[in-house]
Amino acid sequence: MDVQKIALESTSSLLDQFASPDEKELVELFVMSHSQMEDIVPNDVAVRLVAFNLGYLPGGDKKIITRSETTELALEAAKRILAPGGLISIVTYVGHPGGREEFEKIEEFASRLPVEGWNCCKLHTLNRPLAPMLIFLFKR
Repeated sequence: MDVQKIALESTSSLLDQFASPDEKELVELFVMSHSQMEDIVPNDVAVRLVAFNLGYLPGGDKKIITRSETTELALEAAKRILAPGGLISIVTYVGHPGGREEFEKIEEFASRLPVEGWNCCKLHTLNRPLAPMLIFLFKR
């Protein structure tokens, strides 16, 4: 899901190139905000992976970015729909306007998750301070 139709067109093209017809049948693309994911996931479905690639669309309009407010709502939604043993994977970019704030909100969110139910970690390239950061939230 993405708010930019062009992002989904690119994804569709990649699926056409690299996915089998059976694999493509398993994929549905939605033009919508990630904060609305609960609107499309059936109540009786336990999700095993929610993957976020935040920031802006490479080659796209750099003024269209993910925002900390909607990302936090999306993380709350992901937390609710994730099955035990599931993973929330987040790639966040701090080198663009709003990126550092979004990363800090993600850190705050992850830090509030109870240790009894979650393992949370981040991978940060130490000698490249503006490199993307990878965050994993494992639900026990």
